[in-house]
Amino acid sequence: MKVAMKRLLASSVMAAALAAGPSMAQEADAYRETQLGLYVTAAEAWELMQENERAILIDVRDPIEIKFTGFAEPTDIHVPWVLADRDNFDEEAKTWPVVRNADFEAQVKARLDALGVAEDDPIIVMCRSGATRSAPGADVITDMGYRQVYSVNDGFEGSTLKEGDSKGVRAMNGWRNSGLPWSYEIDPEVAWRPSE
Repeated sequence: MKVAMKRLLASSVMAAALAAGPSMAQEADAYRETQLGLYVTAAEAWELMQENERAILIDVRDPIEIKFTGFAEPTDIHVPWVLADRDNFDEEAKTWPVVRNADFEAQVKARLDALGVAEDDPIIVMCRSGATRSAPGADVITDMGYRQVYSVNDGFEGSTLKEGDSKGVRAMNGWRNSGLPWSYEIDPEVAWRPSE
């Protein structure tokens, strides 16, 4: 019942946001809590992957973001939740808006099927900080029928420092700051391609 109410509320908010315009729609589509309520830190995700060889790691960040911040080496699937809209610079916000990857569900499903992932295999979804992309991505995967979908709550880059010369830099926790295997090199077999 709780999940149904959450979905009804989310649908109402999304419909209102879409009517209001694209920037509000993007905000409404971003949330932290998942339907299943399954969360792990990056370190716990690594531990789960070491304990269970069937565990799958999915990165849902934009490819350009990965290019400049790095990639978790054991990533099995890379499909972005949102992409920077490079055709429409937002003068007021002074940046490019992000748009939802309309093919997210189909692309993830195709990759899960290709890897032979079963409905009860652990699936771990990671974005930059665990704030706005891994949770909605995890919920879409849950809606596909998978029953163990985790959101990495500190993401790849982790949290920002609250003080000091590097205040605001993402240098606490997260995959990259936890000493877990990562690289700037992206596995060509895992790299997202828009046509897939």
